[in-house]
Amino acid sequence: MELFNQEDSIFPLSYAEILQRIRAVDPVKYGSTRNYINGAVTYLSPYISRGIISTKLILSEVLKKGYKPAQIEKFIQELAWRDYWQQVWIAKGNTINQDLKHPQNPVSNSSVSTSIVEATTGVEAIDNAIKTLYTTGYMHNHLRMYTAAVACNMAQSHWKVPAQWMYYHLLDADWASNALSWQWVAGANANKKYVANQDNINKYCFTTQNNTFLDVPYETFATMQIPEVLKDTPEIELKTPLPNTNRLEIDTALPTCIYNFYNLDPLWKNEVSANRILLLEPSHFEAYPVSQNTIDFILNISKENIDGIQIYVGAFKDLVTAYALKNIYFKEHPLNQHYEGYEDQRDWMFEVQGYYPSFFSFWKKCKKQLKY
Repeated sequence: MELFNQEDSIFPLSYAEILQRIRAVDPVKYGSTRNYINGAVTYLSPYISRGIISTKLILSEVLKKGYKPAQIEKFIQELAWRDYWQQVWIAKGNTINQDLKHPQNPVSNSSVSTSIVEATTGVEAIDNAIKTLYTTGYMHNHLRMYTAAVACNMAQSHWKVPAQWMYYHLLDADWASNALSWQWVAGANANKKYVANQDNINKYCFTTQNNTFLDVPYETFATMQIPEVLKDTPEIELKTPLPNTNRLEIDTALPTCIYNFYNLDPLWKNEVSANRILLLEPSHFEAYPVSQNTIDFILNISKENIDGIQIYVGAFKDLVTAYALKNIYFKEHPLNQHYEGYEDQRDWMFEVQGYYPSFFSFWKKCKKQLKY
């Protein structure tokens, strides 16, 4: 298997190049083509998920170009989905790790098919997308839905382990967006399951395949048996290769800014002198493992954009004790509730907080804040 190479990556590291990418977005074309594999997608998701940029910043930059919200509503909606999933995570906490609204049914296993992991399902578009995921850390959103539908609704795997497998490899790994989207596909966070047949895949992926297990009319899915190619579902092991920690150089007279997997914002408090520490807690990565590619990405992008950042692998409380830290600052996130110090809020696109049972009830409130 070809390994990830940052020099060949489609995701540049420098903040200046990331801003350039935002300014190059065509939100109108995005709205009309995003479901096609060659559509005008933004390739901004890893930077949003890692907290390097915010949905609010992206919307602000796009509107500066003179677009009216009515012209680009689909683009704004897709940004709002990210904030929505985060709001669900804040409200529901660890319960998003379980079936949120309905038990997934039927479920025959709690792993993921070998043919999915090895990209040998026989569905050309899906297999190619999985291989691309391994080499680039990215998968087109439509292919994520296709893969999830095969895993949950064809192979009858409970959504959680396949979701963890995909999260493990994604540079834009966002547990709220990932887990809740997989639940949506599996019918655990929606009123019906998502399925797609081979004709649908051929249309959006420009393939011409037939005679696959998906080459059936939609009404067939309700009674379909598990295809033979998906039946092998051994346990999989996902482990995070964390780096070694060197002794930190701490100025106790300065405040300390704690960065983590979900906050690598290079502009955060950059006007003040501070100790800047990227905290990698083993307990976090045991619960939410990620690949070597993802670890390399966060280490490289933090070093590129955050002056003087140092890496600490260990628990928050151990870091504070070992270095007698005071005046600690961090950004709000559902996984940071054990942090102690001064909490800064994230930049949300809209002033809409709390749990909404559906995205469109959330969006209805958000839309009122846009000037149409």
